[in-house]
Amino acid sequence: MSAFVSPLVLWSLGAAAAAYALWKVLYFFVIERFTSPLRDLPSPPNPSWLYGNLQEISEAENSVKQEAWVQEYGTTLKYKGWFSRDRVYTIDMRAMNHILTHSYDFPKPPLARWSLSQILGAGNPAFGPAQIRGLTEVFVEKAYELRTMWNAELEKHGAPARIDVHAGLSRATLDVIGLAGFNYELGSLSVDGSTNELNSAFAVMFQALSGSQISFIRMLKAYVPLLRVIPDRVSRRTAAAQKVTRRIGLQLIAEKKAEIAKAAQHGEKDALRSRDLLTLLMRANMSTDIPENQRLSDEDVLAREFLVAGHETTSNATAWCLYALAGAPDVQARLREELLAWPTDNPTMDELNELPYLDMVVRETMRLHAPVAATIRVAAKDEVVPLGKPYTDRHGQVHDSVTIPKGSPVLIPILAMNRSKELWGEDSFEFKPERWEAIPEPVEHMPGVWSHMMSFLGGPRACIGYRFSLVEMKALVFVLVRAFEFEYAVPTSEITKKQAIVQRPFVKSEMEKGSQLPLIVKPYVRA
Repeated sequence: MSAFVSPLVLWSLGAAAAAYALWKVLYFFVIERFTSPLRDLPSPPNPSWLYGNLQEISEAENSVKQEAWVQEYGTTLKYKGWFSRDRVYTIDMRAMNHILTHSYDFPKPPLARWSLSQILGAGNPAFGPAQIRGLTEVFVEKAYELRTMWNAELEKHGAPARIDVHAGLSRATLDVIGLAGFNYELGSLSVDGSTNELNSAFAVMFQALSGSQISFIRMLKAYVPLLRVIPDRVSRRTAAAQKVTRRIGLQLIAEKKAEIAKAAQHGEKDALRSRDLLTLLMRANMSTDIPENQRLSDEDVLAREFLVAGHETTSNATAWCLYALAGAPDVQARLREELLAWPTDNPTMDELNELPYLDMVVRETMRLHAPVAATIRVAAKDEVVPLGKPYTDRHGQVHDSVTIPKGSPVLIPILAMNRSKELWGEDSFEFKPERWEAIPEPVEHMPGVWSHMMSFLGGPRACIGYRFSLVEMKALVFVLVRAFEFEYAVPTSEITKKQAIVQRPFVKSEMEKGSQLPLIVKPYVRA
């Protein structure tokens, strides 16, 4: 058979491809707009064909714009995203329950999946209570190292002094990830400021997350994979950093395998009692009980190993906790009294969880300052979502459900539901740990995986590392609040939050300095 393909066949194939592309563009930009079941949902005005409402959302503090829309248009509405495409927004409890429990019908969209994989990789390591119990000593140890570092700053500059608590906490939680994940000392808290190769690589990866501006180019790369071969400054730097983490990670895996094999050869099955996830994972993977074809490859182990997402969550949450305490001196004093009364300086996981007021402070921080303000899902198929509170469309028709067509984005409003006045009462924007002594009845139906709030989401795709984060946060607060007093360094009107994976703090008049959260810190001296 001749390998020759006639020009007519090539022309026909090209014409068919062009026709298909034209149909997709026509459907996306025209037909869908006039046939979508979302077309009559209440919505704010659309200021931009390209960006929709995204720029005004980005320019405001997290959730503020959407909360104003809820007041004006009701609990279920839509706004415009890229290319003026409809996005569903609802704080309806019944709708959120449906969306979160039908996780395979509402996966993350391409933009979110690709952007996160570029920085964080694809790993989903899990820590159960037993592993966290063994790691609590690491949490406390790093909290004391941070205390030492801040004391050195106070000695250098004089006390009290302005300290960027966000920067210090970020360094502490990164060190925790190094030891907890793979028994590697990153040295982020060294007083002399020295760093190692892996520490520098992680710093580059997290810097890529810190931008708060929406990027048209990054959006195109997420939706058009062919464009990803074109490098940009962010992708070049993160690719180089990921090369470092991969090389060092594979080296650590090889060393751990050799250790485990040597111990087994000498009959020392339980000789390796390291607390890190890598040891636990490698020991399980090398067990003789597992068939060869079911063992993870080194690459699979590595994908599960660099669990850096938790670092950002915990450091930001703890920074906002200290900020909240700085504005509530009575709460700070009551908490310090409870912590100083505890009989040990090195609490275990169980002891940290036995401190009732510490628990309430952490819960209230996670409610009011949820590290992730919102996340997004996309309908994998046409889906009818039931509503607890009906909405009235633009024609005056009342609906007790909303039909979300395949491919439509849906925002999950974590922070907005955490501080909804309808759910929490008129004081929902206030920092009041005492509210956890008796929460309002509507909140008991919140679909969150932890503590009747949305901070760690709910359903099958809820955050699997939330226990790790909470115990680490409690350890940091335990040590730091016993050692220091915290006050505002700048007026509260100067502090703002920008969403870049997590809610990062910024000083409005010092935006050029990047993310920071300065507080006045002074040593606490017992009377």
